[in-house]
This record gives sequence, structure tokens and C-alpha cells, in this order.
Amino acid sequence: MKTLLLKYKSVIIFILTFLMVYVGFSFLYNWYLSVSETLNYYPDYITHLVAKQTEQLLATLGYNVQMLPHPNELSIKVILNGRYLARIIEGCNAISVIILFVSFVIAFSGKLKTTLVFLLAGSVLIYIVNLLRIVLLSIGLYHYPEYEHVLHTVIFPAIIYGMVFLLWVFWVNRFSKTNTHV
Repeated sequence: MKTLLLKYKSVIIFILTFLMVYVGFSFLYNWYLSVSETLNYYPDYITHLVAKQTEQLLATLGYNVQMLPHPNELSIKVILNGRYLARIIEGCNAISVIILFVSFVIAFSGKLKTTLVFLLAGSVLIYIVNLLRIVLLSIGLYHYPEYEHVLHTVIFPAIIYGMVFLLWVFWVNRFSKTNTHV
């Protein structure tokens, strides 16, 4: 048993680090959600911000857009050119995806400064791509409502998770301690 533990020490350390960081940040995020419900930023500040930024991007593209609090659930209704298309829920704000990204990078950490810069840049990139994803999904739902299922459950999750995967691969190959070329 001891030889197995020694043989797979780096894998065990990675898994334990990943789980500790992921659980820790998830706990903090759930605490944030429990204390963040206010009338000014419904349903929570980050989701509200994502909705407002999505609204601005859609308006810039020439759409008449409204983001209205949903009366029956913690979400924001997306109304494009007078048509109710979708709702933005807490899960649409990309924080859970960013937590997953951060947990992996920390578990495969490199030099402290490089790790922190990559975490910040990657998190901002994920946030921006998520905004663009919501904008494209809204436009897609408006023009092609018959493809709602494919757009929402296949294509757009593939965009965000595919990008996170590519960031992870880039991180491991360029900056992590496991890369001997650093």
C-alpha cells in the first residue's frame, strides 16, 4: 500500500488539492448567494451584472431588449424585441465554471506570480466568453426558436467548457510545475 501511495503521490496531491480548493470556493460562493439577495441587485449582484451587461451588448447590436426580474423565481427574464425568450439564472453567471477552472489551475500550480496572473486572465476570459455566449444564445433563440434545445444544451455549454478545457491544456503544457520546460 505504501508503495502505491508513493507511486501515485502526485496524483493524490492533485486530487486532494483540487477537491479542497473546489469545496472551499463552492462553500464561499454558496455563502455569498445566501447573503446577497437584495432588491437592488436581483437575484444576486453577479447575476444581475451579467444580465445588465448582456442587455447592453444586445442593445449595441440593435435589439430592443429588456431584462426584468422574474416574479416567480430567482431569475431575470430576457425579453428581446417584445418577445420573452429566456431567463438568466444564477447558473448563467459563470462563477461555478470559474471555480472549476481556478481549482484545476491551483491543483496544477506553477510559480506564484504566473499562477495568479493566469487565474485572473483566465477568469476574466471565461466571464467575457460567457457574456458573449448569452448574447449569442439570446439572438439564436430569437431567430431560431426551433433549435432551442440544441443551442442551450449542446452548443453553448460546449463553448464555455471547451474554452475552459483549452485553458487547462495550455496551463499544463506551458506553466504548471509538471512542465519541465518552465
